[in-house]
Amino acid sequence: MVSNETTGPQVVPLGQPVVGGSSERPVGHGTAGLEDVEYDHGGRLAAVRAGELGSVHSWELVTAVDGPGTRLTVFLAGCLLRCLYCHNPDTLEIRRGKSVTAKELLRRVKRYRGVMTATGGGLTLSGGEPMMQPAYVRTLLRGAKAMGVHTAIDTSGFLGASCTDEMLDDIDLVLLDVKSGLPETYKRVTGQELAPTLAFGRRLAARGTEEVWVRFVLVPDLTDAIENVEAVAQYVASLGPVVTRVEVLPFHQMGRDKWAELGMTYELDGVRSPDPELLGRVRGQFRAHGLTTF
Repeated sequence: MVSNETTGPQVVPLGQPVVGGSSERPVGHGTAGLEDVEYDHGGRLAAVRAGELGSVHSWELVTAVDGPGTRLTVFLAGCLLRCLYCHNPDTLEIRRGKSVTAKELLRRVKRYRGVMTATGGGLTLSGGEPMMQPAYVRTLLRGAKAMGVHTAIDTSGFLGASCTDEMLDDIDLVLLDVKSGLPETYKRVTGQELAPTLAFGRRLAARGTEEVWVRFVLVPDLTDAIENVEAVAQYVASLGPVVTRVEVLPFHQMGRDKWAELGMTYELDGVRSPDPELLGRVRGQFRAHGLTTF
C-alpha cells in the first residue's frame, strides 16, 4: 500500500508487538484526509455536547488489529490514566487532537465499508480513552451501526459509567484493558483506582450482549508478579462466557522518545521486554483458568 489521502497510511510489519495487540502498525499514521473544522467558542461547545464534533489524534486502516478483520481504528484524544508504559503519550490531552466532525469520520467509514464487511472487520474507537468523549462516541457508533458495520471500543473501563446502555447496544466488541489485578499495582501503573474497571467488566458480563476481549500488558518488575497476574486471571474468569479472548501484550520501548519530546518523565527507561519464559508463565496462568489466551 502507498500512503495517501485515499487509501490511508502504509502498513508494515514491526519487529515486536505493540501495546495494543498487534505486530503490524502503519507508518506515518495520523489524521491524513480528515478535514479540520473551526468553530467559534459557543459553536464548538454546542457541537461537542451534541456529539457532532470531537478531538481525533489519528486513524489507521489495518488488518487483524484492534478486533477481527480489516478495521478502521480511530484514536481519540484525551485520557485520565497516566500509564507508565503508554506508547502514545501524545494522546493524553484532548487539546492535542484535531477537531473532526462525526460526519467526516462516518464518511470515511462508508468509504471502507466494503473491505471491512468482506473481511469481517469494522470500526474500532480507541485512544487515549474513547469514553473521554462519550457524546462523540455515541454518534459514531450509531452511524456505523446504521451502515451495518461491526463496532468495537478499546477502553480501560475507568470511565465505563459514561458508556450508557444505549451506547452498549451499538457495540459488538469491547476490548477491555485490565492494567493490573491488585489495586496498589493498578495505582502504581496508571495513577488511578482499579474499582471502576472491575465494575465496568461486571456490567458487561451481566448484560451478556457484548463480546469482550481482555488485554493485559506484561511489564517485567511492574505487572508480572504472580499474585498480580493471578488476580487479573481470576477476575477475567469470573466474567464468564462474554470473554472470548485474552491478549497478553509484551511491553516494549517504542514510545520512549515521545515522552522526551513532550517534556514528560519516563520511568521505565531501561526496562526490558519480557522474555519467552515469562510470557509463557503468564499466559499459562490465564489458560489455567480456562481462558483462550494469546
